[in-house]
Amino acid sequence: MHEPVTPPDPAALADLPIFPLPNCVLLPGGLLPLHVFEPRYRELTRDCLAGNHLMGVARLRPGYETTYYGRPPVYERFGVGRIICSEELPDGRFALLLSGVARVELARELPADRAYRRVEARMLCDHCGNRGEANDTHRRLIALCDRLAEVLDKGGPQLRDLVRSFDEPGMCADAIAAALVMDADARQELLEAIDPMVRLQRTLGHVSHMLCELAPCAETVN
Repeated sequence: MHEPVTPPDPAALADLPIFPLPNCVLLPGGLLPLHVFEPRYRELTRDCLAGNHLMGVARLRPGYETTYYGRPPVYERFGVGRIICSEELPDGRFALLLSGVARVELARELPADRAYRRVEARMLCDHCGNRGEANDTHRRLIALCDRLAEVLDKGGPQLRDLVRSFDEPGMCADAIAAALVMDADARQELLEAIDPMVRLQRTLGHVSHMLCELAPCAETVN
């Protein structure tokens, strides 16, 4: 079963190191393997491992290439990951595995007194307008993931387990989207949505599309 998502201590967000990456969006409940080789991010990794194991993964905005080694703009809303596995290689590089634990919003960037970037961030909490509707959509998502699991070549049992690992509808949508939605723009939209219904509906649509591709249907599945 999937490990529960434990949100970070809000105090940790007052001075949060960030790892800016192109087209990389870490959703709560998702996993992200990282290969760390730049000196500034090796320093970031060492500091994280010596501290609370938390880092922000901020997606770089388009056009970052010309100022990549400086402070190019990032999307203001990004994911926070906790290092759950790490290996330092003989040449000083790191292999990391992050677990997404929160969605946050950048409040301000902190002074550049280290090789890597640090920010003050604010936690983004869910705001659900209709709890009953969210629960109904959550049940539909579980049923649709079960149908998708039946036609997958591999990973079906894991998908069935994953969709049942979260009691909160919004967290379930995050975890399923993290596993199945690969498009960076779609993932960014899901990350920025604080209404669980938005995430549930979009994830439901994505699962429905996948199911129709694998088992052709005449109309959208629901």
